[in-house]
Amino acid sequence: MSSVVIQEINAALATVSDPELHRPLPDLGMVEKVEFSNGKAEIKILLTISGCPMRDRLQKDVTEAVLKVSAVNQVALEFGVMNEAQRDNVKKLLRGGREKFIPFAQPDSLTRVWGISSGKGGVGKSSVTVNLAAALSARGFKVGVLDADVYGHSIPRLLGIEGQRPTAIDQTFIPIEVNGIKVVSIEMFKPDRADPVAYRGPLLHRVLEQLLSDAYWGDLDFLLLDLPPGTGDIAISLGQLIPASEIVVVTTPQIAAAEVAERAGRIAHQLKQHIIGVIENMSAYTDANTGVKVALFGSGGGKETANRLSTLVGAQVPLVGEIPFEIQLREGGDSGKPIVWQDPDSLAAQEFFKIVDALAPRKKSLLGVRLGVST
Repeated sequence: MSSVVIQEINAALATVSDPELHRPLPDLGMVEKVEFSNGKAEIKILLTISGCPMRDRLQKDVTEAVLKVSAVNQVALEFGVMNEAQRDNVKKLLRGGREKFIPFAQPDSLTRVWGISSGKGGVGKSSVTVNLAAALSARGFKVGVLDADVYGHSIPRLLGIEGQRPTAIDQTFIPIEVNGIKVVSIEMFKPDRADPVAYRGPLLHRVLEQLLSDAYWGDLDFLLLDLPPGTGDIAISLGQLIPASEIVVVTTPQIAAAEVAERAGRIAHQLKQHIIGVIENMSAYTDANTGVKVALFGSGGGKETANRLSTLVGAQVPLVGEIPFEIQLREGGDSGKPIVWQDPDSLAAQEFFKIVDALAPRKKSLLGVRLGVST
């Protein structure tokens, strides 16, 4: 009888996934002991690291799952910590048995990588990145955001997770997850958030490579990279590390800004990356009192950028969206609540949804591509 119940308990444990790794506990080798006697289940779970932040969540999930077994009326749960060999097995499982690599650079990767680029700073590129991610997530996609703006990183604040640090399993770490969006930023690894990052060229390439390869991203539909402004090392490294990455150029309405934004597209074209669209941020808004449209920063910059890039690449580069200048958009950045979360019916949020609806459909067929489906 007890052996039958133990089988049922193991089956129940197989329904419990690690909150960060999103894999069943038995698959990760986290279930070390299962015993049953007189209605009491005694279970030992191995944590990947000592002081795992998800311990309380695991205790709740395991207890609830095991108590669903009809013969069990009490659960005694014990926690231990994996040894080095067990952690190595977890890392191999997460990497599919391969050594450290960038999953998005593999031929069989189904993740679309968008580099959110701009010719200059101050155009709202980071705000655009987090709201695009929020809109994609709201549409049901699995999304990751990599804050690749090493010097001017701001993604953690914009998503309300400043000060949080990822769980590390030796040289592998788990991105912070917020509202279904997985996030990695260099800020998460600094001793103090206020510390400046003073890296030079070759080291910048290495940092980007590590953030892409050392993180366990899981299965993503989209990975958005908030790139530094301009045409420097990180922009070049992205083209080298993930040749299939796609570029979205962000500009403001001034014609002068369009001239600078074009340069970001030019470097992408030289690296043979696909420029999938232009977004004009801080566009004209409608005054709530007078109903008059106000163009604080002029007009036409987005269209001019799209036209110039279309001429450059010899194909249509569309102006996919014009984000109106709204106070709520700025307030959402300060409070860590993107406008797509805070006010999805606002004009700005609706424009973000329009953009992702235009860009998300795949232009290429998946015919012949190996899909990661298990039966």
